[in-house]
Amino acid sequence: MFTLNIAPDLQLAIVQPSFARHYLDIVTAERAYLSKWLPWVTDANSEAFFLEFIRKSLQGYAEGKSMTCALVYQHTVVGNVSFNSIDQELKKVVVGYWLSEKYQGLGIMTKAVSFLIEYAFSELSMDKVEICVAADNGPSRRLCERLNMTLEGIISNYENLNSDIIGHAIYGLHCTDLR
Repeated sequence: MFTLNIAPDLQLAIVQPSFARHYLDIVTAERAYLSKWLPWVTDANSEAFFLEFIRKSLQGYAEGKSMTCALVYQHTVVGNVSFNSIDQELKKVVVGYWLSEKYQGLGIMTKAVSFLIEYAFSELSMDKVEICVAADNGPSRRLCERLNMTLEGIISNYENLNSDIIGHAIYGLHCTDLR
């Protein structure tokens, strides 16, 4: 298993089929919470759903178009963080993430996203990191602000989230912002 250690008790692990059961267990236990922010949760009813997600994620990784990792906290899969897209032409990555509700407030996602930002600039030679979050998702917006990302705008009618049309807040960070 390919892992990146980002803290003594926290690793990012490139997704693998053995994680499908862990993802299903989290979603099954926290469906009501996760479906407030993630449109795919209502369809995630089987291990096969996550096996297909992992297959597509590994294909994207092999093609250099994305990088999807499980968050492993104290040897337990607790969520997911990824470069949803890696755009070499624009020198930009788009970060996405989700975390089990019971592991929130421990700094896990802040550490993971901060690591991915540094990785994007230092290892992938990107110029920009972008995060797109539901405009009403206060915790995700605060995460972006803690990481000194700039609110670039709010786009209305951005996503159909389980029959609710929501806007998204777009946050960005350029490599020059760190100098």
